[in-house]
Amino acid sequence: MSEQTAAVQNPLGTEPLSKLIPHYAIPATVALVVNALYNIVDQIFIGQTVGYLGNTATNIINPLMIIMLGIATLWGDGCAAYTSLQQGKGNQENASTGVCNTFAVSLVVGLLFMVASLLFLEPICWLFGATETSLPYAMAYGSIIAAGFPLMAILNPVTAAVRVDGGATYGMVGLLVACCANIVLDALFCMGFGWGVQGAAIATVIGELINVIWILAYIPRFKTVSIQKKYFRPSASVIKSIAGLGVSSCILQLSFALIAAVSNNMLAIYGALSKYGADITVAAMGITIKISNVAVNVVQGVSTGSQPIMGYNYGAGKYERTKSTFWFTAITGTVFMALATAVFQLCPMALVSLFGSESELYNEFAVMCMRIFLMLIVANGLQYCTSIFFQSVGKPVLASINTFSKQIFLVPLAMILLSRMMGVTGVLWAGPLTDGLACLISIVLLRRNWKVIFPAEEKRA
Repeated sequence: MSEQTAAVQNPLGTEPLSKLIPHYAIPATVALVVNALYNIVDQIFIGQTVGYLGNTATNIINPLMIIMLGIATLWGDGCAAYTSLQQGKGNQENASTGVCNTFAVSLVVGLLFMVASLLFLEPICWLFGATETSLPYAMAYGSIIAAGFPLMAILNPVTAAVRVDGGATYGMVGLLVACCANIVLDALFCMGFGWGVQGAAIATVIGELINVIWILAYIPRFKTVSIQKKYFRPSASVIKSIAGLGVSSCILQLSFALIAAVSNNMLAIYGALSKYGADITVAAMGITIKISNVAVNVVQGVSTGSQPIMGYNYGAGKYERTKSTFWFTAITGTVFMALATAVFQLCPMALVSLFGSESELYNEFAVMCMRIFLMLIVANGLQYCTSIFFQSVGKPVLASINTFSKQIFLVPLAMILLSRMMGVTGVLWAGPLTDGLACLISIVLLRRNWKVIFPAEEKRA
């Protein structure tokens, strides 16, 4: 069978979207949500056994974990976009080279980042908002988490390749098994053995190890790419293309680290001047962001799960299928974020209490944090889906602009300026202000580039 015939018969280009989108989107969504639950499970057990100082420590280490995840996402999402585009064009050898190059590069990067993190962990903790009281907890938690960075680095790219190969359900099952193991081990190590933050960190790393073993076992089953020694030979042009396609997803993740670092420092400074204190404000914001990330990951799961469909069909010139897939993700994401917004506004204390409720001041600020900071999170539905869409159709610059404008520029700047004007609550009001502005930017980018991305005449396969 020729490469062109294989491309035409690929179900990504022929199967009804009503069946195809759920097949890819549901496993990807479950996988991302479960991944977000890793840190939340840690914080629940730490909050119940150690208290808010333990949760403050995990919030200090969280930006470092997000940076590692961002690097892994650079290669994972870039590999998924590159592979699906090449397969849509019938370039099977390029697709195989992209997957194998990604595996090798991501492992090397993970090892280097682990060494750097362990060597400079204490100054990193201070940079991300540690206080004298929270530093020992952050060092104990962070040193174990950093040791698992090579696992995190390889997990995302391999899972992305498995998803493009049609094994999204396989990847989802592995993550579910790992998450269940993490929950059981959290309970055993934190509540049974009394190991505190160290126990939660060990449980997380063991869960990641289980997931890596599971996902690597899929490699002999690859159907659409070939895993051979010759494809691991570094190709500068392929690596550059993958990095370019994945850069917007990387920026998105790195921006979460930047936002966490800026908010931690602003909350530590202005929280210390308020009745709440630095540790309470940092802990409450960390919980708010992690809870909101569960909702955000649903949107990202739907859009990244649909990425191979958009990428393949755009590469094959089937523009109507590409458009339909994008609008499905955008509408679904917006509806879900509207429901999430309602929960955050109506039931904040029910969510806060999961992580412990040690004082009235803590409860008061945590509820206020959720209601104000997440007031317009509904606008994120369109914004995140638009970034993945631009990435899928081979427009990394537009994807980066869409992400960069909010995450790197608007949010940190708003936090700094509003906190100077309004004190600790200014950090909270930066959330709805920038969510609204970012959504408007996405709309403008879509309107100005839609006809360029989709010429009047659709290609004929």
